[in-house]
Amino acid sequence: MRRAYAYFAALVGIICVAFILAMLFLPLNRTVRSDVLQGFLIGFGLAFVTAQVYARIKAVRVNGWITMPGLGDPGNGVLLRAACAQLFPGPVNTPEEAVYWWANSDASGAPLTGRHQYVLRFPPGGLPPTNAFWSLTMGDARNRFVANPLHRYSVSDRSGLVPGPDGSVEVCIQATPPAGREPNWLPAPDGKFILWLRIYEPGPAVLDGSYVVPAVARTGGGTP
Repeated sequence: MRRAYAYFAALVGIICVAFILAMLFLPLNRTVRSDVLQGFLIGFGLAFVTAQVYARIKAVRVNGWITMPGLGDPGNGVLLRAACAQLFPGPVNTPEEAVYWWANSDASGAPLTGRHQYVLRFPPGGLPPTNAFWSLTMGDARNRFVANPLHRYSVSDRSGLVPGPDGSVEVCIQATPPAGREPNWLPAPDGKFILWLRIYEPGPAVLDGSYVVPAVARTGGGTP
């Protein structure tokens, strides 16, 4: 979907440039109505392309996760808000309130899909640092909750995740229950899906960018 947006933005940009060149160098039969219409279309197209480009400049990608820091900082203009809407359809908060990441691909860059099984492993002492709480939420390809027999749509530091013997915490992300690890199961749909990691009142390591969200690792199931 995001790649299709990028291609569409490139196409819109090319069309806008073609319109501008035609108006400057070709002997067209221009009227006030046609000029107003062309100006509106070109302005809309250039605004769309600019927001797409700016979104990709501001976005931070780490281990398949995407975030846009500082969206809610005072003084941010309409352009940054438009860029946020293009690439990062998340709430706009100051970082001190909450920080969000989303992912639709695994550690290798392949799309997340319920045909496979995944693990998000937080190493010992590596849970998201927070002064409030954090959560990992599942959404289908259209970013909607996924129906499941447990009525479980997210896991968090308050959902009873069971750590391993070494103190690490592994979230099992798959369509079917993992044998013996149901407390750590985040149910996935059969098709593609999106993950959201939210940290409320994040700690200093999140705010200064030193905390790195682990990659979503594929562990089995399905075909490449």
